[in-house]
Amino acid sequence: MSILVVDDNRDACDGLRLLLQAGGYPHVRTALSGWEALFALRDVTQGPVDLIVTDLAMPGLSGIDVCRELKADPALRDIPVLMVTGVADEGLIERAFSAGAHDFIPKGCHPGELLARVRAALRLKQELDRRKERERELLELTERFRGRNEELRQLAVLDELTGIPNRRAFNLIYRQEWARCAREGSPLAVVLADVDWFKGFNDTHGHPRGDVCLTRVATALLDPVRRAGDFVARYGGEEFVILLPNTAADGAVAIAEALRKGVEGLDLEHRGSPHRRVTLSFGVAVAVPDPNGNPADLITAADGALYQAKAKGRNRVERVEAGWPGQAAGIVSPLTENVF
Repeated sequence: MSILVVDDNRDACDGLRLLLQAGGYPHVRTALSGWEALFALRDVTQGPVDLIVTDLAMPGLSGIDVCRELKADPALRDIPVLMVTGVADEGLIERAFSAGAHDFIPKGCHPGELLARVRAALRLKQELDRRKERERELLELTERFRGRNEELRQLAVLDELTGIPNRRAFNLIYRQEWARCAREGSPLAVVLADVDWFKGFNDTHGHPRGDVCLTRVATALLDPVRRAGDFVARYGGEEFVILLPNTAADGAVAIAEALRKGVEGLDLEHRGSPHRRVTLSFGVAVAVPDPNGNPADLITAADGALYQAKAKGRNRVERVEAGWPGQAAGIVSPLTENVF
């Protein structure tokens, strides 16, 4: 990874460059002013920079000014900035952090401490780069999916009543996300939702209104789920499924609760329900997929959580409270814990 050292003192600049190179970072460039640093960062012919180590106090453009300029530039704002300073001024440090500095390095600190902070900052940059790449891939996938809606209809993967993907479409996407999350070691959440007392709704209001009810519910489930990669489908009858890649247990429960409130907020009359309006019960299961595991187990776990929600009175969200065979590393804990 590439590091840019910025200091108006040439000796200090070269000394820090040699220290970083000796510490295992051969790609170190230098700049003797803030303006020179900004010019180098915006010169695409010089290649990208992954970390900036800059003196805080420099004539012309200070380290704080450089940091502020970086954070205002969408192409550069993700580069972490380490400030080097010999002045322990709390006001100055607060200004630097407000400008977007990642960390401080006191002048004259032990080389081991400096290299440790550099390693931590570079790990952050690597993680940001991975996330940006994944977001780009997911956006591309979403755009391709949107562009193929008509083709998907012809392949019978859209539910005829609600217009959202059906179980066949879910099975296709689910297998792909299971394999991807298994490769990346990232969590995968499955949320099953069921319209409460739906047979009673049809018996009381009639099947045509039951169809309208399911369509309204499907729309309510789609609207809040907007991240690239999230997926909503009709699983069968009055049951829906939501797939949430890269989502930990607490996040999946929070999304399910938001969906529950959204459907309840529709205020659809349901004379066959003790709530007197249409509500949903939700079952949530989350795990890091095992490459050798059975994808059906996670759905079974979500179904078990949905059964718990129904047993506890419906119109609620329940998370599975026990693991399932072959998934010891991905067991979902009770609501009071978070393993991810």
